[in-house]
Amino acid sequence: MTSAPIRVLLADADPLQREGWRLVLDAQPDLEVVAEVPDGVQALAVLRRTAVDVAVVDVRMPRLGGVQVTEAVATDARIRLMQHSPVTRVVLVTATDLDRYAGPGRAAGADAVLYKDADPAELSAAIRDAAAFRTIPAS
Repeated sequence: MTSAPIRVLLADADPLQREGWRLVLDAQPDLEVVAEVPDGVQALAVLRRTAVDVAVVDVRMPRLGGVQVTEAVATDARIRLMQHSPVTRVVLVTATDLDRYAGPGRAAGADAVLYKDADPAELSAAIRDAAAFRTIPAS
């Protein structure tokens, strides 16, 4: 019996970056990109209407940055209702200053903070690890 693939949202202003991630992730049998958006406001809109296990979010985007998106994922009642429980997990990515964003990103609830040019295996592993935290342990 195979389990359902991990459903992934990609949020980054650069369409070439999103396309590169999509090619890498869609090549994995256990990962499925279900949406791509160019900014944080659109990321939240998608999360309010689409089931997503893990969001890969750039820390610096137009209109709403990745740390703010991460905070909203944890507190937005509409997202919690759409995603059911538990809520979507977040992997933040940055082109520069990983040290600058790691602390605030983790404090906001991100499961990982990576460089945007991380090795494809590292990105895939971070997504899988984040999704594993989404599973509710059996009592």
